[in-house]
Amino acid sequence: MADGIPLDPMRKSSRRSPYNYYSVRHSRFSVDDEPSSLDEMPLMMSDEALENDESDYQTLPRARVDRRQRGLGWFLLGGWRVLCGSCCDCLVRMCRRKKELKARTVWLGRPEKCDDKFPKNSIRNQKYNVFTFVPGVLYQQFKFFLNLYFLVVACSQFVPSLKIGYLYTYWAPLGFVLAVTMVREAVDEVRRHQRDKEMNSQLYSKLTLRGKIQVKSSDIQVGDLLIVEKNQRIPADMIFLRTSERNGTARHHTETEHATMHVSVCLDPGACFIRTDQLDGETDWKLKVAVGCTQQLPALGDLFSISAFVFAQKPQLDIHSFEGNFTRDDADPQVHESLSIENTLWASTVVASGSVIGVVIYTGKETRSVLNTSYAKNKVGLLDLELNRLTKALFLAQLVLAIVMEALHGFVGLWFRNVFRFVVLFSYIIPISLRVNLDMGKAAYGWMIMKDENIPGTVVRTSTIPEELGRLVYLLTDKTGTLTQNEMIFKRLHLGTVSYGTDTMDEIQSHIIQSYAQSCQGASSGSTGGSSTASQKSQIPGPKVRKSVSSRIHEAVKAIALCHNVTPVYESCGETETAEADQDFSDDNRTYQASSPDEVALVRWTESVGLTLVNRDLASLQLKTPAGQILSFNILQMFPFTSESKRMGIIVREETTGNITFYMKGADVAMATIVQYNDWLEEECGNMAREGLRTLVVAKKSLSEEQYQEFESRYNQAKLSIHDRALKVAAVVESLERELELLCLTGVEDQLQADVRPTLELLRNAGIKIWMLTGDKLETATCIAKSSHLVSRNQDIHVFRPVCAFTAPKSEKKTERDAFSLAEAELQHKAIKLVTNRGEAHLELNAFRRKHDCALVISGDSLEVCLRYYEHEFVELACQCPAVVCCRCSPTQKAQIVTLLRQHTANRTCAIGDGGNDVSMIQAADCGIGIEGKEGKQASLAADFSITQFKHIGRLLVVHGRNSYKRSAALGQFVMHRGMIISAMQAVFSSIFYFASVPLYQGFLMVGYATIYTMFPVFSLVLDQDVKPEMALLYPELYKDLTKGRSLSFKTFLVWVLVSVYQGGILMYGALLLFELEFVHVVAISFTALVLTELLMVALTVRTWHWLMVLAEFLSLTCYLASLAFLNEYFGIGRVSFGAFLDLAFITTWPFVWKVSSITLVSCLPLYIIKYLKRKFSPSSYSKLAS
Repeated sequence: MADGIPLDPMRKSSRRSPYNYYSVRHSRFSVDDEPSSLDEMPLMMSDEALENDESDYQTLPRARVDRRQRGLGWFLLGGWRVLCGSCCDCLVRMCRRKKELKARTVWLGRPEKCDDKFPKNSIRNQKYNVFTFVPGVLYQQFKFFLNLYFLVVACSQFVPSLKIGYLYTYWAPLGFVLAVTMVREAVDEVRRHQRDKEMNSQLYSKLTLRGKIQVKSSDIQVGDLLIVEKNQRIPADMIFLRTSERNGTARHHTETEHATMHVSVCLDPGACFIRTDQLDGETDWKLKVAVGCTQQLPALGDLFSISAFVFAQKPQLDIHSFEGNFTRDDADPQVHESLSIENTLWASTVVASGSVIGVVIYTGKETRSVLNTSYAKNKVGLLDLELNRLTKALFLAQLVLAIVMEALHGFVGLWFRNVFRFVVLFSYIIPISLRVNLDMGKAAYGWMIMKDENIPGTVVRTSTIPEELGRLVYLLTDKTGTLTQNEMIFKRLHLGTVSYGTDTMDEIQSHIIQSYAQSCQGASSGSTGGSSTASQKSQIPGPKVRKSVSSRIHEAVKAIALCHNVTPVYESCGETETAEADQDFSDDNRTYQASSPDEVALVRWTESVGLTLVNRDLASLQLKTPAGQILSFNILQMFPFTSESKRMGIIVREETTGNITFYMKGADVAMATIVQYNDWLEEECGNMAREGLRTLVVAKKSLSEEQYQEFESRYNQAKLSIHDRALKVAAVVESLERELELLCLTGVEDQLQADVRPTLELLRNAGIKIWMLTGDKLETATCIAKSSHLVSRNQDIHVFRPVCAFTAPKSEKKTERDAFSLAEAELQHKAIKLVTNRGEAHLELNAFRRKHDCALVISGDSLEVCLRYYEHEFVELACQCPAVVCCRCSPTQKAQIVTLLRQHTANRTCAIGDGGNDVSMIQAADCGIGIEGKEGKQASLAADFSITQFKHIGRLLVVHGRNSYKRSAALGQFVMHRGMIISAMQAVFSSIFYFASVPLYQGFLMVGYATIYTMFPVFSLVLDQDVKPEMALLYPELYKDLTKGRSLSFKTFLVWVLVSVYQGGILMYGALLLFELEFVHVVAISFTALVLTELLMVALTVRTWHWLMVLAEFLSLTCYLASLAFLNEYFGIGRVSFGAFLDLAFITTWPFVWKVSSITLVSCLPLYIIKYLKRKFSPSSYSKLAS
């Protein structure tokens, strides 16, 4: 059997793995050979080959991690870092061993009876504390080679024999960088502390023996009885014990309502609705039920008069399941009540009406919301990592140059000291101003993004990675609230022979008005008698006659108005009265709430055509006709929607006639086999799906009293079963789902965000692969993927799940026993359709590999199985897809997918979402973008960039991402060129002076060269742009070149090195050649030519001039000329020519001017000629567009 396959293929062992992911009674395939047979199987094996290993397919080797030979080369090339990291991780694990999570017994209101110690219920998002702030910030700075190098060089100047220049020339820039960084981190830490303190200081009412007392959120303990009032956040995970509403109801949601608003909902005592949008991203309200034993207590204080406890499972990540028991041991016999997910109130939801009472079972880091939240990490941009590698290469070059200089000197005396002096002398090869310029550039990019009028409301929260926006390959997006507005609109009603759209809804309304007007007249004329006989006749199936369009519309609208789980909500400014028969059901203050926005859209549509849902509780519902008549129905049974059944049903009895009707609606794949034969359903479902509509098939079945009583007895008996309860209950329900009368097909559209389709098309043309990760249903996710054009209309979709339609044999005469057996067989057949084991994952990967240019749709459960056994193969295949849709993903799974892409592809990823369930994904990505939407600001606050609409991401990436990366690449390389050229001049100078380690320029000349003389023109490169924003948006294909990293690579770096060596040599040798008679002025001559060369090189690099660039050029030149009068003492040639200072009379002569100009011209003119020829004969793609 397939279940016998070992679940860990990476290790061959005769011992079976104790963990079985899913237990399936029957498998489609029988594998009777050795358990390890799948290890040798080819991944391209056919279905038949899986059953018979004698296959001619060529076996493909499984992708396994190669074990590298660990030798000296491995150690020197990075192995030392791996070993150090492993040792540090071991020490951290030893110091911070996580406490094992355990199940617990929680006594109501008696936290002191808990044996174990549980974590404090405090929120802490700070990175550091008082003691770790300085060491932590310093570690974050000096873990990069660039900053560590500056620190070593600066410290070396405290040694007299190694001192080259003034201390402030080394320590001032380094101190400035560290001071700015510490101030920035301190401000962020203070803000985090203030936010945490505000949340932890919120007061809650705690119920004690002495009454209510106020406690802080951080002081709440496991076992406390809390009273959570309206508009208060639930501070910890609780079991819902009771509600204080007079009608026994409460509602939850995560948006603050007006203080004067009061919500009236008619439900049975102990029921409430919650919204879990900050956990799973779904804004739909979900029904929760209080523990029956505590809800029935007469008074609130009676909670302390009973002896009861809750047994809760250990804390888990899964937010959709919970197992526990409630026990009252002072009763005789003991009262036991099972607890499930419907009895829980997870932290981070907000009570919207009344107050609820619960017992705390999980606190702090053991709550579901905290367990599903990953902590923010310090993100480092790819450009910073590339520059870090380049600085290492420069350091090696600097070290080699120092050794060569000392070798030419002959290694005489204390040669190692001279080598180190040469290293310090050439330290300007790696300029400290590189870090300052890049950080200031990043701040400038952030300011430009936030000031862009085309993307208003955009906020840059992480200013260190704006260049990442220009290097993205994968975009992982949420669905609800990100691509869609989460607003459903009814678009189409199809009855088989006639279809109604938005422009013909008035016809349906007229039919409904006419139909109920006739029924009212018939009721008034026949009210004198015969109602009971008419009721009895209606239960007898008569001959099938063709119904009129009006009657078919009436039945379809009535079915849509009855078959749902929608509850009407009435809001008023005064006190809410208990729902009575004479309650004001006015349309002005009515809103609808349900677990699905589709159902709300359907009920709103029935209201628009005349049939209005006015009241509902767990036992009945009421409809209002166009004439104002109230129709009452008793709810006999409810069959809620599940992702497995893909349908929901309801059995109602009409009070006036006593007719019992079974209504059902669901997805077409689920309803096609249980409705009567028709020839239009499949075709019309396909037509609506191509329009991007979400389809639902509506059907009904009339039941006699005897049929319903028989069904009810079997249904109740199945619910009492101990073994296979769910299977037997589902089988009984499916025995009723035979030969239903097809009423209509509905089409609902989920409104997309503005300009989603053109934005996704722009991103695809830019070479960005888009994955949609959602917690929603598979059908909904697929529909949105089509409607948003994430998947093109003519593109195939591979659903990662074998779909085999089960067709029941048609037979006119079937006994109830046959129907039961048939339903059970069908359910068992459907139970193995999901990819639940390694064999099915193997076959699905084979089927998927054969398809080309095909979008992939996969559920979270199937994804987990595939990643367990075939992680590398699955990621390799998925990355080749034009689009991937992952549905039913938990927040943790979303983050795992992002991490998986980063590890396997080494490409930059971006995650975008709008809900609290997207925070982990956003923080795991290289670049996180949050949208301020209906689900709150949690994602926006946790993201690196915050936008207001999805369409803004196009301009954010294609325009600002491009500019940020291009500008930083040019700025970084130019700053390094500025350091390399002066180091080349120093090398020439030292070689002339018999390889003496004497500085050419010292004191303020070096500080001024890196700041006021050249800083403004160099920094003005942050205003440069290669193409205009309109051109970048018109040709998004330009973005593809950025992902290859050609703007900053070893090739471009070597070009700059050659330019620096050439210009440094020309400047120094030119100064010596032309000023042979005035050699004492070589410092002034060479330094002046150097400053002019740098200003001209900036002009050579600029592609689009800005008026600030011109101003910076003239300002820097003016500053240099003005400083000549004040820096006399710095123009001597070190200690060799002490006393040779600047001669103002000499530099004002024409020979000085033309000779300096000649040197500068020789150093720059060839580069101008080369650049012109390159633009002429080998222009870049963007220059072609610019022209």
